[in-house]
Amino acid sequence: MNKNILIILAGLLIGGLTGFSYWYFIGCDTGTCAITSNWSTSTLYGLGMGGLGASIVKDSIASRKAKKEQQLNQTENPA
Repeated sequence: MNKNILIILAGLLIGGLTGFSYWYFIGCDTGTCAITSNWSTSTLYGLGMGGLGASIVKDSIASRKAKKEQQLNQTENPA
């Protein structure tokens, strides 16, 4: 499986578990909280945030890799 997909899936898993855990342990008993009053909305919000965070990490890794390859090519082929 592609490394980028694994990073995104890991972010989704961590985010979903974090969202559900937040609802379970902290939550909102009164029902007035839009996100944390229901386990499904809290979990979906966690999934979204986890996917977004993983996407940022994936892009950062790709950027560093490209920069490293560019530096390597410049040292191998000086102009």
